[in-house]
Amino acid sequence: MQGEAHVCGTSHMAALLKKLLRRGRPSAALGCRVGLREASLGSDPAAAVRVRFAPSPTGFLHLGGLRTALYNYIFAKKHQGSFILRLEDTDQTRLVPGAGENIEDMLEWAGIPPDESPRRGGPAGPYQQSQRLELYAQATEALLKTGAAYPCFCSPQRLELLKKEALRNRQTPRYDNRCRNLSQEQVAQKLAKDPKPAIRFRLEEAAPGFQDLVYGWTRHEVASVEGDPVILKSDGFPTYHLACVVDDHHMGISHVLRGSEWLISTSKHLLLYQALGWQPPHFAHLPLLLNRDGSKLSKRQGDIFMEHFAAAGFLPDALLDIITNCGSGFAENQMGRTLPELITQFDLTRVTCHSALLDLEKLPEFNRLHLQRLVSSETQRRQLVRKLQALVEEALGNQLQGRDVLDPAYMERVLLLRQGHICHLQDLVSPMYSYLWTRPALDRAQLSAISEKADVIAKRTLGLLERSGTSLTREMLSGELKKLSEGLEGTKHSNVMKLLRVALSGQLQGPPVAEMMVSLGPKEVRERIQKVLSS
Repeated sequence: MQGEAHVCGTSHMAALLKKLLRRGRPSAALGCRVGLREASLGSDPAAAVRVRFAPSPTGFLHLGGLRTALYNYIFAKKHQGSFILRLEDTDQTRLVPGAGENIEDMLEWAGIPPDESPRRGGPAGPYQQSQRLELYAQATEALLKTGAAYPCFCSPQRLELLKKEALRNRQTPRYDNRCRNLSQEQVAQKLAKDPKPAIRFRLEEAAPGFQDLVYGWTRHEVASVEGDPVILKSDGFPTYHLACVVDDHHMGISHVLRGSEWLISTSKHLLLYQALGWQPPHFAHLPLLLNRDGSKLSKRQGDIFMEHFAAAGFLPDALLDIITNCGSGFAENQMGRTLPELITQFDLTRVTCHSALLDLEKLPEFNRLHLQRLVSSETQRRQLVRKLQALVEEALGNQLQGRDVLDPAYMERVLLLRQGHICHLQDLVSPMYSYLWTRPALDRAQLSAISEKADVIAKRTLGLLERSGTSLTREMLSGELKKLSEGLEGTKHSNVMKLLRVALSGQLQGPPVAEMMVSLGPKEVRERIQKVLSS
């Protein structure tokens, strides 16, 4: 399909150029001029809000892309609108295999799935630009007919020389518009040798200003700082400038929320809207998301990709929370916001021009809060139990002391006791918590070094368990263990706790002994304490 569209687009364009030459030189510019929309939210209550996230599948989704997608998603949902995923895959030389699928997978994992996309389809498809080449050819044809665009025959070598010369003179490289004023005869001669030229758009001196919903009134005189841009390459594929305008128009996009790096290009896009006679959407350019030190997020940073965070056990809500917490768009910043809360509280007019500094060292704390919230929900806790079962089996496998540790009731008890203390679910299969799943190997010498009364402590602990039955609580055990220590002359309470901790876990550090005993349950505690007497 892509190949057919490519052949159709380039051959069609060559035929059109010949037809225009027979007809005579086109007029200098399109007579129609379209005024900007009133750039205020809610100016037309009946208009449907449609926004898009339009990444290039030249790499996998990272935090910067997630933030742009999230702001589009929450804006759409706040206004009962649609969130669209469009893949801008016209630069065929830089495509990364699987990147498009990864982007959609990660949006779904993050809990912000698109309403329309390459995978889901929708009324404005296809949702990959490489499958929309005929639309770009039609728009280019309209621009050529009115003289708003023209064929360019400059070779890549000439363009490279222009660039090098500008840099040598410490100037910004720009095209010199050499082909803009070619005569009809010159174009005909060149078409005979090169039937598939690139197509450039004529930039006008009076670029329109616009009211950006973040940066306010903005105008960039693009014609004074750059040459006429290529809008359709010789291979029939459009550049970003033409493709985004054509697609946003045909997809009915009402608001474009994109990174501030595109702010300077918007006047160029508005000139294209004017030349095509289309009404532009509202624009809101979002400030950049930067590292804590102010440097740009880079794809070379392996730890900014969504797959990294998913594999490391971070929760989607924690990522959504931290990338909005460090930015703007809300009355106040607070940790622990859920996606529904982000949607309710978001206000586009509160987005500022200041870059957002992301401190990823705080992410574990965000994750701890969101994990604690999930544990406190009975429904979510059941899902966590299933995930924890899989983690334990994967991490420990045949080392497990028995299948009883995979019992949902046991795992739920562990989660409830450790909520607020762990940052990731994976923490529970770290060496610190190995005692929950496997019995420690006891060393009698180690126990004796802690206290000479190891046997006495073990026997009294067994007696405590007999009196307590199966109703163990942290509060009750803490009190009883304190009484047990007070009845042992010459033995500190801290040494009693240290010995019991080693007996139960094989470790010198960990949760309070009373909590360990409640986690393991009376039967397992009894067996481990009895092992002290037999070692």
